[in-house]
Amino acid sequence: MVVMVFFVLSRVSGLLREMIIGAQFGTSAELDAYLAAFRIPDLLFQLVAGGALGSAFIPTFSQLWAEEGEAPAWQLFSRILNLVTLILVMLAVLAVTFADPLVTRVIAPGFDPTQQQLAADLMRWMLVSTVIFGASGLVMGALNATQHFVLPAAAPVLYNGAIIVGAWLLAPTYGIYGLVIGVVVGALAHFGVQVPALMRKRARYRLDLTWRDPAVGEVGRLMAPRILGLFFVQLNFLVNTILASQLAAGSLAALNFAWLLMLLPQGIFAQAIATVAFPTFSAQVAAQDHSALRRTLDRTLRTVLFLTLPAAVGLFVLRVPVIQVLLQRGNFDAESTAAVAYALQFYALGLVAHALVEIVVRVFYALHDTLTPVLIGVGAMSLNILLSLVWIDQLGYGGLALANSVATTVEMIVLLWLLRRRVNGFSFASLIRGSIRSAAAAMLMGLAVWGWLTWLGSQVGWGSWLPIGWVAALSGMVVAVSIYMGSALLLGAEELRIALSLLGRRLTHR
Repeated sequence: MVVMVFFVLSRVSGLLREMIIGAQFGTSAELDAYLAAFRIPDLLFQLVAGGALGSAFIPTFSQLWAEEGEAPAWQLFSRILNLVTLILVMLAVLAVTFADPLVTRVIAPGFDPTQQQLAADLMRWMLVSTVIFGASGLVMGALNATQHFVLPAAAPVLYNGAIIVGAWLLAPTYGIYGLVIGVVVGALAHFGVQVPALMRKRARYRLDLTWRDPAVGEVGRLMAPRILGLFFVQLNFLVNTILASQLAAGSLAALNFAWLLMLLPQGIFAQAIATVAFPTFSAQVAAQDHSALRRTLDRTLRTVLFLTLPAAVGLFVLRVPVIQVLLQRGNFDAESTAAVAYALQFYALGLVAHALVEIVVRVFYALHDTLTPVLIGVGAMSLNILLSLVWIDQLGYGGLALANSVATTVEMIVLLWLLRRRVNGFSFASLIRGSIRSAAAAMLMGLAVWGWLTWLGSQVGWGSWLPIGWVAALSGMVVAVSIYMGSALLLGAEELRIALSLLGRRLTHR
C-alpha cells in the first residue's frame, strides 16, 4: 500500500506533466519531434539497463545475499554498475555522432527536414539522461531486492516534477528544449533521491570492472533473452513512430497521450503490485516454497483483475470527458481531445492484458526463466507489428493502438497457459471464477455509466468542456465506483471481501 501511494503520486505527477505539456504544445509537430527523439535514448536504456537488467539482477543478487552474505552481493552490485555505465557511455557517444542519419533514415523518415533536425538535436541532449538512468535503475533494483521500496517508488515523482518545471517555466522561453532540460535534471533527481537509502543499507561500492565472475555471468545469462524481448518491444515503438510520422502532424502526439492515459491505472495497480511481489516471488523460489508461491500468485492475479477490469471499462466509457478535464486547455483544443479519444478507445481494450502480463512475467523471472516470456513477447510484438501494418490503412493511428491491445491479449493468454505448466498446482479455476464475477460487475458498471452520460448529455448538451466535462467525469466516476462495488458485493466477489476485511482490521488496530 505504501508503494501504491507513491505509484499514485508518480502517475498523478506524470498526468500533471502531460497536462502542462499538452497545454504548451497541444498535438503539434514540435511535440512529435520531441517524442521521436526519445526513441534511441529509450532503446539504449531498455536494452542495457532497463527491465532486462532488473529482471536478471534482482534474483541473482537475492540468491547471492541468501547463500553467501552481504559482501559478495554488494560486490556484484559494484561490478554490474560499473559495466553498465561504461557500456551506456560508449553507446551514447555513438548515438550522438550518428544522430542525424538515425532520425532521417530510421526513426522519422516521414517528418519534414525541420522536424528531423529538431528531433536529432533533442536526442543528443536526452542521451545524457540515459547514462544517469542506467545507474539509477540498478540502484532501484538493489534496494527492491533488500526490501526497500519507498525511495525507489518516490524517484519517478521527482523525475516528473523536474519535467513539469521545464514545461511550465522553461518552455515559454526555450520552447521544446525546456522539456529536455527537465528530462536531464529529472534523471539526476531520480538517482540522487535513492542514494541515502543505499547508504543506510551499508552498500559497499568498488571501482571494479571484473566481468569474469560467475554471478556477473549469471546476470548476463538471464539478461540475454530478456534483451531480445525488449528489443522487439522497442522495435514496436519504433515502427509506431515511423508509421505515425507519415500521417498527419500530431498523430504521434495523440497516440502518445492515449498510451499514457491507459498506463495511468495500469501503473497504479499492476506495476505497484508487481514491484512488491517480484522480490517475494524470488525469495519464495529461492526458499523452494512452491506452495507459498502459488498462493501469492493466485491472490495477486485475482486482485489485479478485480482492480483493472473496471478501470478498463471506465476508461473506455468516460474517455472523452476524462480527456477534456485532464488535457483540454491552452493549445490542446477539442480537435486534440477527439484525436486522443480515438486512440484511447483501442488502448483501453488491452489494459487488463497489460496488467496481467506485468505480474506473470515476473514469476518466470523469479524462476530464473527469462527465455520463455521473451519468446512469447517476441511473437506478440511480431504480431503487433504485422497488425499495425494491416490496420493503419483502415483505422489510421487507431489501428496501431488496436494492434497493441490484440497482441498483448494473445501474449497474456499464452503466458498464463505456460505458467500453469511450470507452477504445479496453480489452477485457472479460482482465477476464472474471480474474473467472471469482476467482469459481470464491470459490465453492469459500464452500462450504468453509459446510461448516465446519455441522460446527462440530453439534459445539458456537450457544447464545451467546462463545466460539462467536469460534471460528466466526476459524476461518472462516482456512478462507476458505486455500481461496481455494489455489484461486486452482490455477486460475492472474494477480492472485495478480502479488501474490506483488511481495512476493518486496520481500523480496529488503530
